[in-house]
Amino acid sequence: MNEMVKERWELVSQRIREIPGEKAAPELYREYFDSIACFLYQVGQIAAEEEPGRGLSLELLQKRCDSLYGDILPGQYDHSYGNPVWAAACFGREMGQMLCFLYAQLRGSIPLAYEKRWGELTALFELFVEIYTDFTDEEPPKPEHVRQTLYWYYYDYCKDMVERRVREQVDPSISFATDIVMNSDLTDFSYLYRYGEYITENEIRTAEYLRAMSDKEIEAMARTYTQGYREGFVHAGIDLSKKRTVNIRYAIGFERMIRAAIRQFASMGLKPTIFRSAVHAVSKSQNGRIGYVGTQANPQYDYDHRMDDALFLDEDFVCRKLRATREAYERVKDLARGHAGPACLETFGEKIFVPEPKKACLQYTDAQQKLSARCRNELGQITNRYIPGDERSFTIIAYPVQEIGSRYEEIFAETVKVNNLDSRLYQRIQQRMIDCLDQGVAVKVKGANGNRTDLRVALHALRNPSKETIFENCVADVNIPVGEVFTSPMLAGTEGLLHVKQVYLNGLPYKNLEMSFTDGQIMSYTCTNFETEEENRAYIKENVLYNHDTLPLGEFAIGTNTTAYRMGREYHIEGRLPILIAEKTGPHFAVGDTCYSWAEDVAVYNPDGKEIIARDNEISLLRKEDPSKAYLNCHTDITIPYDELALLAVILPDGRETAIIREGRFVLPGTEALNEPLDKK
Repeated sequence: MNEMVKERWELVSQRIREIPGEKAAPELYREYFDSIACFLYQVGQIAAEEEPGRGLSLELLQKRCDSLYGDILPGQYDHSYGNPVWAAACFGREMGQMLCFLYAQLRGSIPLAYEKRWGELTALFELFVEIYTDFTDEEPPKPEHVRQTLYWYYYDYCKDMVERRVREQVDPSISFATDIVMNSDLTDFSYLYRYGEYITENEIRTAEYLRAMSDKEIEAMARTYTQGYREGFVHAGIDLSKKRTVNIRYAIGFERMIRAAIRQFASMGLKPTIFRSAVHAVSKSQNGRIGYVGTQANPQYDYDHRMDDALFLDEDFVCRKLRATREAYERVKDLARGHAGPACLETFGEKIFVPEPKKACLQYTDAQQKLSARCRNELGQITNRYIPGDERSFTIIAYPVQEIGSRYEEIFAETVKVNNLDSRLYQRIQQRMIDCLDQGVAVKVKGANGNRTDLRVALHALRNPSKETIFENCVADVNIPVGEVFTSPMLAGTEGLLHVKQVYLNGLPYKNLEMSFTDGQIMSYTCTNFETEEENRAYIKENVLYNHDTLPLGEFAIGTNTTAYRMGREYHIEGRLPILIAEKTGPHFAVGDTCYSWAEDVAVYNPDGKEIIARDNEISLLRKEDPSKAYLNCHTDITIPYDELALLAVILPDGRETAIIREGRFVLPGTEALNEPLDKK
């Protein structure tokens, strides 16, 4: 904190302490401002502590955590000013939206206080005081006046917010989370509360479970994760020795494994960059929470505020954000060039969240939908310019949390086994499949047991079958666990209906999801989540199409991990498996970019030495003329489980068919071993 910020902080803190009880705002708004002032005072007290929470018992730490997040927890949310419906009931729809937005943004002060980001914290407190002052005038301000105040705050501070977000992706000296992981006593669970995130039994039980494991077991779990990352570079032919940083993303509670992983990455010459999921509306992603995370205090609260940037999203703001992003990357271009990409540890098992759509929420206009999609596209291009896609890689692994049920420890142990299946066995079986697929011109997929899928997926033509292949033999490097062969299909000739009775995508459930394709492009879509077709289509457009009018079929894959499928069925958790595992439990179809997005020109080879030539489709090829037309910056996998599959067959040039899966079982010679886990269920 420099002297200028210190002076501002002291002034704004004093002013906030004076607000409760002074009765300067109209009675209608008094409770709103008084309650927020009390909340901000508590946040300021935490920021002033040398090490927030140090010396407090676990019981007191949890009480503090509950007091910070209590207002948005499900039991209290109906009467929270963070709930757009309640805010609209109190203040009217327009003013309710403005004050609900402000409330949500002020909640972002919690992590700022724990990280002691004094400049940002001071500016946020000043925003609150400015708006409060407007309400102490003789006439309360109009909603548009409040919106303008909020707009210009985000417009003015956009550059600082963007620069911080860009820098923390690539600069290991921003080490708040790294210090917690590496320097805490991980046997004392008070460290969990040092992040400033919401802490539940998920985090505590995870830390307890890992504490009980031996050093050897922890090292082995970390090795699966870090070696998968390293092998991704080997597989893609990228020189990892030129890289200096790796972005580690994880769920709080896994620190013991992450500490081991940081040390293993260090042996590869990589330092960690670790940042929390975004707190500012400027930086939040439609792709979910990106960074390290705690359990969501209330998924409905996050869903209600998913489009808060609608308040300030216009052409001028997008231009400013894009310019700020370019300038931020330019300032850290050397760090960016040495960045290797993300290593992600995800969790699964959280209770399935079924969102309630609310008309009181801030929502994009049609123009803003297009603007948002364009902004995402151009941000992706800027990132790729400084961290080229053909010079980076990634890895993803997933583990359950205790919320998955009473058999948590069994499921965790089973997941560890699934993550460490014999890659060599799968490599051999999957090669049999690929040898068959390489002979075809298309793949036919038909559903069963109420699944109405009827699709024809067109395949690339091989010019030199002795040296080329269409499908990648995925053997658990970047994408753990093992178990799929995948390709980028041709769009022309890809036709038909994709239907899944129930699926969980990007944290949200879908019932009877249907998409029809013509020449590989989505022509229509629906589901049965809500009462009206309008609500169902809007839900899909926002959360699967990410506000694009259509998306291409960017990937077709055949999942082969029948062990993971059996685990899901045995423990009745198939609906709660992450896409990372679920995509291996049947054929899956990804809408959006191909798997080789931004790296199509990098030659990739299967273990048999053949080059995978199906890295492009008719959309991604447009990058040679205009990258803005080639990339959609989204990729969502939709899996048909084996029990909903009547037939998956290769269509040969003469029209004959060779079945790979029939009635949910692998029937291609050489793949029968995959049925053994199915027989055990």
